[in-house]
Amino acid sequence: MVKKRIKIFDTTLRDGEQVPGCKLNTKEKVKIAKKLETLGVDVIEAGFPTSSPGDYQSVQEISKSVKKAIVCALSRAVEKDIEIAANSLKYANRARIHTGIGTSDCHIRYKFKSTPEKIIEKAIYAVKYAKKFVEDVEFYAEDAGRTENEFLAKVCENVIKYGATVINIPDTTGYCLPEEYGNKIRFLKENVKGIHKIVLSTHCHNDLGLATANSLYGIINGAEQIECTINGIGERAGNTSLEEIVMIIKQNNSLNLFTNINTKLISDISHLVSESTGMKVQANKAIVGINAFSHSSGIHQDGVIKKRETYESINPKDVGIDQSSIILTARSGRAALAYRYKKLGYLLNKNSLDLIYSIFLKHADKKKEITNKELKIILQKLNNKDKNKVLHTTNNSGRRINVV
Repeated sequence: MVKKRIKIFDTTLRDGEQVPGCKLNTKEKVKIAKKLETLGVDVIEAGFPTSSPGDYQSVQEISKSVKKAIVCALSRAVEKDIEIAANSLKYANRARIHTGIGTSDCHIRYKFKSTPEKIIEKAIYAVKYAKKFVEDVEFYAEDAGRTENEFLAKVCENVIKYGATVINIPDTTGYCLPEEYGNKIRFLKENVKGIHKIVLSTHCHNDLGLATANSLYGIINGAEQIECTINGIGERAGNTSLEEIVMIIKQNNSLNLFTNINTKLISDISHLVSESTGMKVQANKAIVGINAFSHSSGIHQDGVIKKRETYESINPKDVGIDQSSIILTARSGRAALAYRYKKLGYLLNKNSLDLIYSIFLKHADKKKEITNKELKIILQKLNNKDKNKVLHTTNNSGRRINVV
């Protein structure tokens, strides 16, 4: 069976930047946008041009700099917003206006103080007006996660009729459970006239830690585009993490899906976004956290040293990391200690390993981690007891090694 391609819509520069304190200047945004294009994303949501002159300038400069990816600008279902978005995109090789309105009962009643009928009218008008400027118009049904499926289907059918090329189904508050969100996508695929003409997109927030799972269930049930951010940054608890959803697709052949992302560039762009935004990546973050490929438990270390796959489902090289890390702590065993000494150029026989391990544990009980410098100090302590303990020899490549 032929694999189906899932498009990656990156909104790091728009939704991702909405984190308090996460402000990027135009130069930084352009640099990240170029990296995103090299990474292989299909769409770069460059900003919300009407929000500020700086955002307008950033979208414009990104439009000049990006050649292959679609450059997208966000707008509300308001004429002025759409006009400003269109102007900001005038230099783009491939431009998309992303316009929309809230569709949930909560948004209709309290945010807009309107009616379902008027919301559909505004949705249609926004799409028709955006089509005057660009051919590629994406419509978002804000708070679709809490919108009744029948009404959501009616909205979708109307915007398709008037030219929407992509429809975004946001779980704006991270409210949905994965099965619920997947069923919503399936309902639209099965009940909306003309749905086969457009791309259906997921846009999931992480308020309950379900953004990636919801996006996964979205594409399993028929969505063709995922909206996500590098490192999962974004409003409140963040968005679907690009690196997580992309690697899930890559690692699970049973999904019969693929993306155009060059996953070996993931670590590099993760660091760039973290440094540029000042948003540190938590140590245990999947794929890009510093502990994602680190092992400190003796049982795990022994397994990984013997065969990496025993405790790693992902090859670190696939995301741009040279190798797994064996971290020496009080929970580490002899295998890990011998492995780290071998990396330093010391081969330990059983007696030496036993002696050094007892010294190592005393040090490890006092510290969180034992460094290479401390390993050499431990070895020196052993040599002070026996001046002839370290012997020099060479391995097959002619490199000198130390046999202890």
